[in-house]
Amino acid sequence: QVQLVQSGGGLVQAGGSLRLSCAASGRTFSSFAMGWFRQAPGKEREFVAAINWSGSNTDYADSVKGRFTVSRDNAKNTFYLQMNSLKPEDTAVYYCAQSRTISATREMVAYDYWGQGTQVTVSS
Repeated sequence: QVQLVQSGGGLVQAGGSLRLSCAASGRTFSSFAMGWFRQAPGKEREFVAAINWSGSNTDYADSVKGRFTVSRDNAKNTFYLQMNSLKPEDTAVYYCAQSRTISATREMVAYDYWGQGTQVTVSS
């Protein structure tokens, strides 16, 4: 099985930055695309960002493009979400996930394994 363990998150002022990490174990991390999703209270889980197997290609939701950066370190079996210029509307539980694909995808059904989630709260 695959385990995805998240760290980071917390409370930050609007305009601030936060970095989320997701450490993978249990299978070949470098063979699969990874993604970040988020879910605010009362809302559906939504796509945030994704990165392909090698880290050479990324995809971002329009709401975070230019502010968030997804990256991966396959040697450490870890991928990251760097969040800059945070806004109150970014407040949500953030989840990392591993896809069955090698290409970055926005489709939630493509992701087989999920982290436990971490709370990000942005105050104004």
